[in-house]
Amino acid sequence: MTDRPLLVADLGRQPYGEVLELQRRLCRARQSGELAEDLLLLVEHGPVVTLGRGTKPTSLPLSPDALRQHGIEVFEVERGGDVTFHGPGQLVGYPILDLAGHRQDLHWYLRSVEAALIEALSALGIDAERNPGLTGVWTSGRKIASIGIHVKQWVTFHGFALNVATDLSYFDFIIPCGIPGVSMTSVVRELGARTPADPAATSREAVVAAFGRVFDRAPRPAEAPEWSLFAPI
Repeated sequence: MTDRPLLVADLGRQPYGEVLELQRRLCRARQSGELAEDLLLLVEHGPVVTLGRGTKPTSLPLSPDALRQHGIEVFEVERGGDVTFHGPGQLVGYPILDLAGHRQDLHWYLRSVEAALIEALSALGIDAERNPGLTGVWTSGRKIASIGIHVKQWVTFHGFALNVATDLSYFDFIIPCGIPGVSMTSVVRELGARTPADPAATSREAVVAAFGRVFDRAPRPAEAPEWSLFAPI
């Protein structure tokens, strides 16, 4: 493995809108070189539905106003893909990677994010896989992780959402990723009695390690001077 770092910033629980603006600032900073290394943001959001560029009208049975009445925020965003949900108990990751230092190929990047999540889930004891023709990660026909990205000047943002201990009933408000009849699952649901004492921490550790291996970077926590880019989070 290279000695080039993958900076890892665990933001804890933060509002979606603030982290969306943070990603955009960090993308610009990575483009300009102000952010000198690749970065992986990890975060948990309150209940929020995001509408990607590929969202179909049929993917949103309830109007945005009706979703807000259920305590769910709604954002239209620039990422690819259809509608998805973020909420408590979910590990959301936003890689800010300069693909010029990897491979300038969006298909390769999507498959690599999938590979990292599949590897992480394997470390947790879950046999996960791709679903041909669909982006994301699945286990036994159930979807456990969603992926939606955006790239500007070969710098990535947006990313993935891994259901760890998510309340899966929230997905009933939408057609997840625009796939009718899709069954969503989580790490906790799949592991059952085998669930570790702290599934959130264990999942974070597995995901960070897998991203380091797949993208050939050495993960380390972002240090204090590097956090100046992340303010005002």
